Amino acid sequence: MTDTQALVYVVDDDLSAREGVASLIRSAGLTAKTFTSAEEFLAAPRPKIPSCLVLDVSLPGASGLDLQQKLAKSDAQIPIIFLTGHGDIPMAVRALKAGAATVLTKPFDDEELLKAIRQCITSNEEERLYLQSEIRSERNFDDIVGRSDALHRVLEQVATVAPTDATVLLHGETGTGKELIARAIHNLNARRDRAFVRINCAAIPSGLLESELFGHEKGAFTGALMQRKGRFELADHGSLFLDEIGDISLELQPKLLRAVQEQEFERLGSAKTIHVDVRIIAATHRDLRAMIREGKFREDLFYRLNVFPIEIPPLRERREDIPPLANYFVSKLSRQMGKKIKSISPRAMEVLANASWPGNVRELQNIVERAIILSRGEVLGSADFELPSLTTATAPVSDAAERQQIEDALRASRGRVSGVDGAAQALGVAPSTLESRIQRLGIDKLAFRRRSGN
Repeated sequence: MTDTQALVYVVDDDLSAREGVASLIRSAGLTAKTFTSAEEFLAAPRPKIPSCLVLDVSLPGASGLDLQQKLAKSDAQIPIIFLTGHGDIPMAVRALKAGAATVLTKPFDDEELLKAIRQCITSNEEERLYLQSEIRSERNFDDIVGRSDALHRVLEQVATVAPTDATVLLHGETGTGKELIARAIHNLNARRDRAFVRINCAAIPSGLLESELFGHEKGAFTGALMQRKGRFELADHGSLFLDEIGDISLELQPKLLRAVQEQEFERLGSAKTIHVDVRIIAATHRDLRAMIREGKFREDLFYRLNVFPIEIPPLRERREDIPPLANYFVSKLSRQMGKKIKSISPRAMEVLANASWPGNVRELQNIVERAIILSRGEVLGSADFELPSLTTATAPVSDAAERQQIEDALRASRGRVSGVDGAAQALGVAPSTLESRIQRLGIDKLAFRRRSGN
C-alpha cells in the first residue's frame, strides 16, 4: 500500500484540532477521513484493510479508550496514535497499556505526528502482507512427492491428526521436508483460511527470539521504536510452526511452555496478558529426550509438544522416492528458468538414487537446480551431477566425516558459506542448511578466513 493509498482516520470532537490534523495528513500526500465521536466512527463503513487511527483520548460519550477496547474485541487490527492533553500522564499510561502504537501530548510537533503515522502505516502494511503471503489455498499433498511406504505412513498420520487441534511434533533430519508436512497439517484443518505463521528458532539470536515470538511494546528495549506483535499474535486463529524448537534457550522455555499450554502471554515491556487461539506445530532435528537428560530441554515442555509425534524419514531410507522427486524438480525448475530439459538419463538417475544425501530432499533440489543451470542439452547426464556431496553410501555420514567435508569446502572457499564458489554451493546444499551443520558441529568458519589472510 503506497502513501497515497493509505487512509488515516482522525477522531476528535474539537473541530479546529480535527481539521488541523486532517490538513497536515493530506499535506503529506496521505488520505484522511474525520469523525467527531467514537459512535460516528463505529457507525461508518470502513475499508477491509485499515491503515492508521489518530484518536483523541477525551471524547464526548464513549472515550478514545472505550473505542480502542471495542475495536480490539471486534478483532479490528488498526494501529492507534492517541492524542492526550498536556500533563495527563495517567491517561497516557492507560492508553499505552491499552495497546496504543504511541501517545502524543497536545500541542504536538507536526513532524513527530507524521513520523508516527508513517511508522504505523508501514508496520500495518508489513503485517498484512506477511499474513497474506502465509495464507495458502492448497488442500492436499500436491507439493509432497513420493511413492514409498515410509512416506505414505507419514501422510496417513498427517491425515489423522490434521483435522484436530492437537499439538504436533515433527522430527527429522535437516532438509527432509518438515515445513511441507506442517503446511499440509494446516491446510487440512478448519484453520486453513487463516494464517500459517512460521519461525525458525535456530535462525534468530536468543536475545531477540522472545520479542519475535511474543512481541514488544514501544520502549521495551533499545531500538523498540514502536509496538510490535509477535508470531503468536499473528497466528491467532491460525497455525504457528515452531521450526528447530530444540534450539530455543532454557531461559525462554518456561514462557513458551505457558504460551503453548495456556494460550496466553505478555509482550515484552507489558503486564497485559494476551489470549490467543493458536494451533502449534513444532519441528526439530535434535534428540529432545537426550537433551532432557543433559539438562538442555525442559521435560514438561517436551511432553506438551509431543502430543502427536511424527517421524519423517531421511531420503536415504526412502530411495524409491528419489526418481519421482528428481523428475518433479526438473519439471518445476526448468520451467521456472525457461530451459527445455526433458529428462534425466538412466545412468544419472542411478547416481542420484545411490547417493548418501546428508542434506536430504533440499540437497537433491539444489543439485538438480545446479545441473539444470549447467546443462547445455535437453537430457541431464551423470556428468551434470558430479559434485562432492554425491558420494555413494547406504548409511548416514558420521560427524567426523561430515566435519571433514565441511572444513575442506570452507578451506577452499576461504570461509565463505554462500554465493558463487561458496562452501554451500560446493557441497550442493542451501546456505542455511550448511550454517546449521557448522553450528551443530562447532566449526569456526572465521578461522578459515583468518588463515586465508582475509
